[in-house]
Amino acid sequence: MTIPTESIGSLPRPRDLQQAHEDFMSKKIDRKSYDEVLEMNLEHFVNSLESIGSPVITDGEVFKQSFALYPIAGVDVDPNGATIPFNDGHVRQLPTIKGPVKFTQYAYQFLEKTKSKTSTPVKATVISPSALSLLYPSTELPNYSREKYIQDILNESEKDIKQCLSLGADSVQIDATELRLALKLDPSGGLIDQFVSLNNQLLSRFNDQEIQKIGIHTCPGSDQDSCHSQDVDYAQLIPYLFKINVGRVYMSLASESDKERILSVIRDNYKPNQKLFFGVIDVCDPRVETPQEVCDRIMEIARFIPLEQIGTCDDCGFSPFCDDQSTSFATAIAKINVRIEGTNLASKQLGI
Repeated sequence: MTIPTESIGSLPRPRDLQQAHEDFMSKKIDRKSYDEVLEMNLEHFVNSLESIGSPVITDGEVFKQSFALYPIAGVDVDPNGATIPFNDGHVRQLPTIKGPVKFTQYAYQFLEKTKSKTSTPVKATVISPSALSLLYPSTELPNYSREKYIQDILNESEKDIKQCLSLGADSVQIDATELRLALKLDPSGGLIDQFVSLNNQLLSRFNDQEIQKIGIHTCPGSDQDSCHSQDVDYAQLIPYLFKINVGRVYMSLASESDKERILSVIRDNYKPNQKLFFGVIDVCDPRVETPQEVCDRIMEIARFIPLEQIGTCDDCGFSPFCDDQSTSFATAIAKINVRIEGTNLASKQLGI
């Protein structure tokens, strides 16, 4: 038995896959041609992760153009929603909905296709209801209140996660990079309180056994080797993070400058029944770490957290948005391989 280790989700997508997403959405190719490109890339992603001995795999988000917006792909939206600036100066802009919303695609559909390609355990990744809540416009829509929209996304999210669990997902990770951003947008804590409450409304629909397979992921928002909220004190986020009723917590750590301080705050807030996955790979650093560096990071974590609760992961996905080419596929796989080797090395040193 070794320390568990998992990827967060996305891998860099090759240009043919990016083009296929664009062409299908603009109706330049048919469903059959699109599915052929998806299947070819899915097999490549799965085979690459299996070849380095990844004990749990994801689909690399091969089916998603955006980790946040995939549930409404193809929906008619207003593109002029909230803007999210990153520290290198580039900006992502969210859309806003124009009317009632039902998901157009689900993570359980991606999971089913991925499981058909492998006997390795597969993790599913879903977007948080708190992130989706940002898609409702500031002015209330006629005949579709914000309250009704929230209930719709809670119902759709519940359906998706329950189907993932029913299909045998090793776990379901809820992506919530907006948590740290919330403290930047509203330092008073009002917005993140809303986000925590909204996510817990969803989680209240699951039993204790299911909760142990559901996790939340937080990071400072990685895109094009840049972040949107690295300047927010991580220590402020942690108490809010552990108010979310999940069995697994996936946390960025490798990119933090004062890891000991962050680990001490985590030690004061985590729950005894949770598995804590710590980022030991900095996805924004183009340099491939060494197994010993990863091992050393885990040894530091073990000074603060009980061994039976420690897991490892990458700080974030390598390409949360399909068009992010800041990291090559080969570099991402090399970094994941180092995480696995470094985690195994630490497990031996810790006598696990």
